[in-house]
Amino acid sequence: AFGWPEGRGVSTITIAHMTLTLSYVAVIVQSRLASLDVSLEEAAMDLGARPARVFLLVTLPIISPALISGWLLAFTISLDDLVIASFVSGPGSSTLPMVIFSKVRLGVSPDINALATIMVSLVTVGVVIAGLVTRRSVRVRQRDLEMAAGVH
Repeated sequence: AFGWPEGRGVSTITIAHMTLTLSYVAVIVQSRLASLDVSLEEAAMDLGARPARVFLLVTLPIISPALISGWLLAFTISLDDLVIASFVSGPGSSTLPMVIFSKVRLGVSPDINALATIMVSLVTVGVVIAGLVTRRSVRVRQRDLEMAAGVH
């Protein structure tokens, strides 16, 4: 039940990448938890919230940026790690970096150029969306500050 998986494949690749990236995610989330104000959780419990509800409604929203950035870092490291994937994958399984590496050895084909274009386009769309969301949240915060200053 606790032994190594029977054949090398997706399960061994997943275990290896989780083991590799877990430390990075733990450091990011731990740094966010260190700056967490415990009085917020205590106030929620004083108001009658159960621990699970406090976690879901107070703690999780506070640490969600750290979880997202940890996931993004783990995804990037996992996507970039060709060596570990090649050691733990079996003959019938391969990851995207392994396929790209094997095709580039024979010369850059239009498939690789199309894949690179798609990846750059996805990253560009993600950055633009993040910029728009950030700009919107800054506008909303500024409007709220102006309304609060006008009320008092």
